[in-house]
Amino acid sequence: MEILGIDIGGTGIKGAIVDSKKGKLLTDRLRMPTPAPATPELMLDTVRELVKEFGWKGPIGSGFPAVVQHEIVRTASNIDKSWIGVNAAKEIEKLTGCPTHLVNDVDAAGMAEMKFGAGKKEKGVAIIIAAGTGIGSALFINRKLVPNTELGFVYVNQMPGEHYAANSVRENEGLSWEEWGGRFNEYLQRLEFLFWPDLLILGGGVSKRFDEYKQYFDLKTKLVPAKAKNNAGIIGAALAAKEAGLKGKR
Repeated sequence: MEILGIDIGGTGIKGAIVDSKKGKLLTDRLRMPTPAPATPELMLDTVRELVKEFGWKGPIGSGFPAVVQHEIVRTASNIDKSWIGVNAAKEIEKLTGCPTHLVNDVDAAGMAEMKFGAGKKEKGVAIIIAAGTGIGSALFINRKLVPNTELGFVYVNQMPGEHYAANSVRENEGLSWEEWGGRFNEYLQRLEFLFWPDLLILGGGVSKRFDEYKQYFDLKTKLVPAKAKNNAGIIGAALAAKEAGLKGKR
């Protein structure tokens, strides 16, 4: 079942056609920069361009960097505040003519990892953490998603975790992998104390560099990088659309 998966992030908008049954990309991934300012008009134009590049006329699953309730954007940490209250799925449908389902971006990545990747065999409590522009999270209990967790706002060192240990903080402050790894370790230890997970999965672009900082972690919980790496959001968005009942191309 083919579905166009789109992963909308604070710095990039990525997409590919996905075999939602096998969790595989059927095309090369296309990436376009997230426009600044990240307003609905400019971001939706970018999504339309991406869909046009694929010549796509079928269903779309899209991950989005915000709390998403029933297709409506409820928060805006790393995008323009004018997104709040917008039914983004409906707006994408209007522009592209394609039926669209919208979910939180890290929930989408988590769905991919729990179905096809690093969490495939986990039956307990699993948390997917994506450290990028901010820190996003997805929480699964016995393989069931608890949607829209905002664990990037768990406080560490008297500030939200994403203001202390996101990958953007590492880049902006010029932190070494050791310095950043120490901060991220503090953040993960806080999650351990609050949730006692069985498995932590690290996603997002920084997961590709796991070997450069993994030695700086001191955790009780097993921590592994996401298997789909930076494609997890695309695959999971397509999977979410399939599970929502959107019909893909056979």
